[in-house]
Amino acid sequence: MTNEVAITNNIKIGGENPLVLIAGPCVIESENKTLWLAQELRTITEKLKIPFIFKSSYDKANRTSINSYRGPGLKEGLRILAKVKKKLGVPILSDVHQISEVNAAEKVLDIIQIPAFLCRQTDLIVKAARTGKPINIKKGQFLSPYEIGPITKKITTCDNPHILLTERGTSFGYNNLVVDMRSLVIMRRFGFPIIFDATHSVQLPGGEGTASGGEREFIPYLTMAASAVGVDGLYLEVHDNPEEALCDGPNSLKISELSPLLKKIKKIFTISKKK
Repeated sequence: MTNEVAITNNIKIGGENPLVLIAGPCVIESENKTLWLAQELRTITEKLKIPFIFKSSYDKANRTSINSYRGPGLKEGLRILAKVKKKLGVPILSDVHQISEVNAAEKVLDIIQIPAFLCRQTDLIVKAARTGKPINIKKGQFLSPYEIGPITKKITTCDNPHILLTERGTSFGYNNLVVDMRSLVIMRRFGFPIIFDATHSVQLPGGEGTASGGEREFIPYLTMAASAVGVDGLYLEVHDNPEEALCDGPNSLKISELSPLLKKIKKIFTISKKK
């Protein structure tokens, strides 16, 4: 059994706690759009009695092209996320890319995320860990699940045991990712809650030359498979119109498809827990 991580008084991930959904648009596109999506997601998850954490990025610093939309930036992005948190009463997750962002980010975020491409950047990880906040480590697509162990030690060395480990696919040749479901089992052995990021797992990195592509039609299948193997949370990038999303549209789930998928997942999760 994994240790549980308390996100708020009402939401705990891991152990015998319910499956948690971490969801939202890849990047903040506007204040109104962000608030609307967060409200829709909260309504869906409340009806299904699924604990919900809102996620969105204030800055996507690792876009393929210098001309790609990155987001509103640290100050404005955190202001919008703080408004979502206050108005809707939901916990917030976002990613930090630089040490200089951490002090401001910790004042708003309930979970600090270390992006996959930065998951071995020791100074960034240590700075985030010293906030005492829960840290979500995205396993780099260039790492085996075994290599996540030393990363967790960088956090626990800072007297921070509040760690989440997220699988988001592994590089398979050029511009392609695959999911090895064994990684969910292997990473669980480190004793921390496991999250499955189904939407980034169907991404085709750089697949469109100056942007990443994706195969969103496979999101439901991978989500159900991971739930059957056993996870503590799901991570889904969701948009009302993925074709017009400013970031990661090809691998985002349409919000109208979320509720039917979550109903199936709850049934699978219940059976998986009985194992």
